Amino acid sequence: MVPDIKISRRAADRLRAGHTWVYRSDLHDPELPLPRGEVVHVSSEKGRFLGSALASSASQIALRMISDEAIIEGEPLRRLVRDRIRRAIEFRERHAGELDSYRVVFSDADLLPGLIVDRYNDILALQVLTQAMDRDDLRQTTIETLQRELKIDDIVERTDAKVREREEMTALPSRQLLGARSETEFHLNGIAFRYQALEGQKTGAFLDQRQNYAAAERFARGRALDVCTYQGGFALHLARSCDAVTAVDVSRAALETAEKNAARNRDVLRCDIEWIEGNAFDVLRDWSDKGERYDTIVLDPPAFAKTRRKASEALKGYKELNLRALKMLSSGGVLVTCSCSHHVSEQEFLDMLRDAANDASFATALCAARPD
Repeated sequence: MVPDIKISRRAADRLRAGHTWVYRSDLHDPELPLPRGEVVHVSSEKGRFLGSALASSASQIALRMISDEAIIEGEPLRRLVRDRIRRAIEFRERHAGELDSYRVVFSDADLLPGLIVDRYNDILALQVLTQAMDRDDLRQTTIETLQRELKIDDIVERTDAKVREREEMTALPSRQLLGARSETEFHLNGIAFRYQALEGQKTGAFLDQRQNYAAAERFARGRALDVCTYQGGFALHLARSCDAVTAVDVSRAALETAEKNAARNRDVLRCDIEWIEGNAFDVLRDWSDKGERYDTIVLDPPAFAKTRRKASEALKGYKELNLRALKMLSSGGVLVTCSCSHHVSEQEFLDMLRDAANDASFATALCAARPD
């Protein structure tokens, strides 16, 4: 029998408005133990059925909605997962065109909460972030469906140790799930990138920056600086339109991959790229104090705010980086600045940029862009 979980009126209103999460504080009984990663039925305080969700016994996101129908465990749930994966694949393939790399499944956006699947040419990288998708039966259903629908025989799993700990899931290393290959080559905007599936950040690369890479290349000119370059995503695009490019990252391993990416694309680059190993804050502080000038500067740091409590501290870090960058920007220059901190809103980020520009005595035109 599927448990029935009652939620507050506030949470019910959010679900009716299209939200898919129910927080533990919004349960009618917040102390009620929830079944680990299993299906539950969700009802309003008055008993009105609202849909089916996958529960977490550990997360503050207690329920993640999967359907407005009454789903039950076993084959009905597995069938739902198969159908959702097929629909996600059909949608992405309809819009992917000739792309060989893109996000295939995007968690709650595809009503498959906690499941991320990225395609890197002929390798799939899978990431599991919830108790439900970590279940053996749903894992197997996921792998079999992906292999059958995409005709790809090499699948790896990239694990996030902190998420698994928070969700009270067994610690696992990143590993090969299917096949034997974990290396390939994929392309973004006509630039080839080396892909090592069991190394690097996230699932190995940042596919959601594809359009931002292209936009940066379109506006870039002159002498360029790419800070937190990782494996050279922005730097390689800048090198197709700029006269000189310097790229900075704290990771030697990431820079070694970036250098190999540059060598692979040498025939399409206008200039060589100078790779610098160093801490972004230290490098920008030193170079701005020395009066270095660049016509194009890209800032793409890692997330500074992992929780809402860290948002204020994160904004101070973002301001420091952007202030230093603005001081080094030539008149009429272009600053491309990024944030992947979920807990820093777009408006907070824009306000920070205005403050940094004012402190730098810099007249700026601000526009916000989101990756696709």
